[in-house]
Amino acid sequence: MITIDFETFYSVEYSLSRMTTEEYVRDERFQVIGLAVKVNDGPTEWFSGGDAELAEWLAGFDWGSHFVLAHNAMFDAAILTWNFGQKPKAWLDTLSMARAIFGTQVGGSLRKLAEHFGLGAKGTEVENAKGKRREDFSPEQLALYGEYCCNDVELTYKLFKEMDGAFPVLEKRLIDLTIRMFSDPLLELDTPKLEQHLIGVKERKERLFVEANITKEVLNSSAKFAALLIENGVSPPMKISPTNPEKATYAFAKSDADFMALLEHPNEIVQALVAARVGAKSTLEETRTERFIAISRRGPIGGAIRRLPIPLKYYAAHTGRWGGADKVNLQNLPSRGAEGGKLKRCIVAPSGHVIIDCDSAQIEARVLAWLTGHRRLLQLFAEQQDVYVDMASQIFEKNTINVTPEERFIGKTTVLGAGYGMGAIKFQAQLANMGKQVDIDTCKMIIKRYRLVNPRIASWWNHLTLVLDAMCHQKPFLVDYFDVMTLDPLTGIRLPNGLNLSYPELRRHSNGEFTYMTRTGVNKIYGGKVAENLCQAVARCIIGEQMIQISKRYRVVLTVHDAIASVVPEADAAEARAYIEECMRTPPVWAAGLPLNCESGMARNYGDC
Repeated sequence: MITIDFETFYSVEYSLSRMTTEEYVRDERFQVIGLAVKVNDGPTEWFSGGDAELAEWLAGFDWGSHFVLAHNAMFDAAILTWNFGQKPKAWLDTLSMARAIFGTQVGGSLRKLAEHFGLGAKGTEVENAKGKRREDFSPEQLALYGEYCCNDVELTYKLFKEMDGAFPVLEKRLIDLTIRMFSDPLLELDTPKLEQHLIGVKERKERLFVEANITKEVLNSSAKFAALLIENGVSPPMKISPTNPEKATYAFAKSDADFMALLEHPNEIVQALVAARVGAKSTLEETRTERFIAISRRGPIGGAIRRLPIPLKYYAAHTGRWGGADKVNLQNLPSRGAEGGKLKRCIVAPSGHVIIDCDSAQIEARVLAWLTGHRRLLQLFAEQQDVYVDMASQIFEKNTINVTPEERFIGKTTVLGAGYGMGAIKFQAQLANMGKQVDIDTCKMIIKRYRLVNPRIASWWNHLTLVLDAMCHQKPFLVDYFDVMTLDPLTGIRLPNGLNLSYPELRRHSNGEFTYMTRTGVNKIYGGKVAENLCQAVARCIIGEQMIQISKRYRVVLTVHDAIASVVPEADAAEARAYIEECMRTPPVWAAGLPLNCESGMARNYGDC
């Protein structure tokens, strides 16, 4: 194992706090001041020099046969690969490992993690380096900076040793796969098509503003703005009034997360409305397209122009799912309809290759049925029956052959939404956001019928409330029907991948409610929400194992929720597609009896998959 840390030039205007990693490393101002390297448990060496000297020194290490460790490896991997052409056997990252183990409890900085484990103090010399290029350092200053960098490498190495013993090998492989999506990308950007798309987005935005009647009067009136959202199928987000705790008011401020989330709504009119309300100059589609164009124009990566580094945050969510990073959130690229998929169509496979995007079908609903031992539902999935039609037939009390497309849609929304204890009011709002207006009495009937025909699922919510209580009292307790997960009284619920789903500072209050601490403060938790967390976490464990299996033969270049995208040679496309589908239909050994299925698409560009 080689542990590394690069020290680079930064200033007030030019820094990672103002720029993305890709932007920063590929900027003309970029300069490596020096780096520290530790081979296995040997002494740490510091080296400083010009690019040619650095390249020559780095060439003296056998990177291809070593694991390379760094803290925030995405940064160091970009420099080592893009600037010096070195690709290690695999990447290890203490930041990713800490995120999976601690979540937000400790913090991700090397300083905080070193303090948590009592490994030693991180220096402050980097603060004195602001605005100084390598040639601005005196020999004494450069030597001190080298000592600081060597200390960082030693702390990173010790931190890895602290976390490595209990960290699953498969998850380390997923960390490597995630970092390589960024440092050694395969997907490319079609710059001319991006430029055309940007013109179209701007023209369409102007039309939308006119068509949606967006005037200052409408924007400044909460009531009129709310009416406009409702016209476009969106229930206005609400919050408790800061001036009157007894009153609800519209959540239309930049600080309101539910409102700002509408900037990523699939309906461009909604995006435009929200952008105008908060005073944004551009819609999300504009800024994202402009960012892709800028990436495509910054020059070659690994000898190939227009490559798109895929920045994904490993273990971004509480449930272990990946998240967007580096201001390029590929987790939520619009894909609905001809217009929605245009940006995705600008992401293309390299010459002679195609993209295969394979999506695990209804995986959360399948996992929920499996974890609760719901034999009837599992049988329907195993026989590849249409469970949405089946649910609709139960709701509307009619034969499956007589279920209409609109009733099937209701059935689908019920299967995908009601499995985690959703009530009638929230269900009605969900349907409204999808353009379906259903009266509250019908919604109450649907929710009641779902719970009647799925008693094992409904009873699991109550069981998981007892699990929360057991966690509060630090007692062991059965979690699921197959005992796939176990409750560790001290660390939380042990998932199939060997990591834990925890609820920091979990408390049961006198009114019977449970709360725990998150990044944003105190959060309520209840049986239905735990069911959702567990189903998503188990689904993510399954997707992770499938990614590793696929990567044994083909390059995995992206994962979005429950989908895996791979780049394969065009000549092997049919065989590759069959192999990938087989991987995604095969449950892990610990999930025997779980009927999985998938849907795949294949094309030269990502949008047509």
